[in-house]
Amino acid sequence: MLLAHSFVLALLCASGLASSPVLSPYTLHEKRSHVPAGWNRARKHDSGAVLPLRIGLTQSNMDKLEELLMEVSDPESSKFGDHWTAGQVAKTFAPSKETVDTVYEWLTSAGIDGSRIRVTKAKTWIEVNATVAEAERLLNADYHVYKHGTGKEHVACDSYSVPEHVSKHVDIITPTIHFDAVIKRGEESESSNVSNIGRPGVGIHPVSGGKISTLLTELENCDVQITPACLRALYGIIYEPVATSRNSYGIVEYTPQAYLQSDLDIFFGNFSPSLYGKSPNMVSIDGGFAQTTYQSFDYNGESDLDLEYAMDLVNPQPVTLYQAGDMVEGASFNNFLDAIDGTFCTFEGGDDPYYDSVYPDPYGGGYNGPEDCGIVAPANVISTSYGYNEADLSPAYAARQCAEYAKLGLMGVTVLYSSGDYGVAGNGGLCLNPDGTQTLNGTMFNPSFPGTCPYVTSVGATQVSLGRTVYEPESACEQVIYSGGGFSNYFAIPSYQKTAVESYLTNYPPPYPHTMYNATGMSRGFPDIAANGANYVVAIDGGFELVYGTSCSSPVSGSILTLVNDARLAVGKKPIGFINPTIYSPAFYGAFNDITNGTNPGCGTVGFYTAPGWDPVTGLGTPNMPQLLARWLLLP
Repeated sequence: MLLAHSFVLALLCASGLASSPVLSPYTLHEKRSHVPAGWNRARKHDSGAVLPLRIGLTQSNMDKLEELLMEVSDPESSKFGDHWTAGQVAKTFAPSKETVDTVYEWLTSAGIDGSRIRVTKAKTWIEVNATVAEAERLLNADYHVYKHGTGKEHVACDSYSVPEHVSKHVDIITPTIHFDAVIKRGEESESSNVSNIGRPGVGIHPVSGGKISTLLTELENCDVQITPACLRALYGIIYEPVATSRNSYGIVEYTPQAYLQSDLDIFFGNFSPSLYGKSPNMVSIDGGFAQTTYQSFDYNGESDLDLEYAMDLVNPQPVTLYQAGDMVEGASFNNFLDAIDGTFCTFEGGDDPYYDSVYPDPYGGGYNGPEDCGIVAPANVISTSYGYNEADLSPAYAARQCAEYAKLGLMGVTVLYSSGDYGVAGNGGLCLNPDGTQTLNGTMFNPSFPGTCPYVTSVGATQVSLGRTVYEPESACEQVIYSGGGFSNYFAIPSYQKTAVESYLTNYPPPYPHTMYNATGMSRGFPDIAANGANYVVAIDGGFELVYGTSCSSPVSGSILTLVNDARLAVGKKPIGFINPTIYSPAFYGAFNDITNGTNPGCGTVGFYTAPGWDPVTGLGTPNMPQLLARWLLLP
C-alpha cells in the first residue's frame, strides 16, 4: 500500500562494497531528504562506537493483506465476519525461512561472526551489535551525531543501502535515517512542556475554550454547549446495551495524560448519576497508570473528555482504558499494539527503539518490568485521539505499523483515530515544503497518521453552528479547530474507497495546483466519517470547560459503533470489525448524515470543501444510529 510520490523517499540504485565477490551490487534502501526541525549535524560519529543494529525482516503474504482483510470485511463477501484468530495471523504473515537465511548469510559474508548475530525468537528481527565502522561498510552509510536544541543527541545517517538480493527481504534497519519523533518529557525546555505532553500526542489534542460558569442543559443550547443529550439527539442514540458481557470498548491514553476520578464524578453527577463513583477498567501497559502528580488541562483534558463521554454514551457497557507508558519513557502506538496483540511483539516484532519506548527502562527511574506483550485481548472497538504528522515518520515505518492495524481488522477489531485539528495542515499548523521539511510557512498540505493508513477508520469533526439546532444539518467544524483531512503522500487508495474519491475529485475538484496536495487520485483519502467536535462540556480539574477537537469526535463515534456491536451480539452475530468496506458500500448509502457546508483551512488556504457524498473534510458524514443499526443487523 506504500505510494510513491515526489516528496517521499525514493528507491533508487547505487553501488557499494562491490569488491566483495559474494555480495550483489548495492541498492539504496532508505534515504532522508532533510534533517528534522530542531536537529543539526554536530560531528562525525566515533568509528569505534557500538551501534545496536536491528534489521526488520519482510513478512510473508503482505501482498495479499488487503485482499484477505476485504474477504472478512466486505459485506458482499461470502466470508464476511469470519474473523481470524491471533494464531492464524501470526502463521500467515511470519517471515519465510528464505528471508531469515538470506539476511543471516549477508551478515556473515560481510565479516560479521555468527556468534554476534541474534535472530529473535519469532525470526522477524535480526540483531547485531556492530561498530560504527562495521555498520558504515555494511550499509554503505556515514553515521553522524545530531544534536537537538534541547541538548539531546541522536545517531543517524542520511541514507543506507543493502545488496540487491537482500533488499526484498528487509523492511527497515535501525538506527539509520529515523529520528525520534518526540523529544521525551524532561528533555524539553520548560516553556515547551505542554506541546510534548503525552507521547505520541504532540499535536492532536483537545483545545480548551475556557471555563464554564453556567451549565446549559437544554437541547436548544447545543450550539453553544454540547452535552450527552445533544449527541443523543444529533445522532439518534436511543439504544441501551443488553449484551455487555460479550462486548467491549477500549479507549487508549498515553501517560502522563491521565483522568481524575473526581472529574468523572463531577461529570456523572450532573449527566449520568448511575455512573457516579465508577471507573473504567484500566489495563496498565508498560507501567502506565492514572497519575495525579501533574494536574492541568494539558494533563487531564484528553483522558477526562474521552472517558466521560464514552462511559456515558455506552452505559451500562464497561469501558476499558488502555493506559500506556510510565512517567519516564512514555509509550508509542507500537508499544500499545504489543500489549493488545501478542502476534505483533512476539511474532512480528514491530518495534523500533528509536521511535518506541524500551522496557525494562534502560535509562533508570522508569518501569522496570518486562515489555507487555499480548497481555489482553483487544476490545471490539478501540478509539485513539492521538497522532503524528505522516511526514514525521519514514514511509517504511508507517507501512509496517499500518499493516498491524490490518491484522487487528482481520481479528474483528474496529480501530478509530482522530483525523487532526489543523485542517489540511499538520499538527501545530505545520505545512510541507518541496524538500520534505515542515514549517509554518510551508505551502503543501500535510496529512496525519495513522489516519491515512487505509486499515483504520479516520474521524473528522463537525459542529452545530451558532443559532442552529440539533435537528438541522451540522457543518464542518470551524470553531477553534478545523477537521483534519486530505490525501496521503504515503498510502495508495484502497479498493473500497476508489469510487467515492473519484466522484469527489471529478465532480468537486479542489481549486489548488497539483503541487499543493497529492492530486493523483491514486492516494488514500481521509477522514472516513465525522462527529461533533465543538463546545463539549467536560469536567476537568474540578470544574467544567468547553473543549474542541477531533479528540471529541473519535470516542463518540466509537461509542455508537460499540452500541451497534451490542445489537449484533445480542442476536448471535459477530462484531462489525473493520468497517470501512461496509460503510463505503452501496448498502450503506444514506446511513450517515451528509455534511455539505464548511471547509478545513490550513497552509494559507481555506482547505478542501465539503460536498455531497464523501469529502476530505467530513468523510461520509456523521453517524445516523437508527440507520446504522438497521443496516448492520441485516448483514450476516
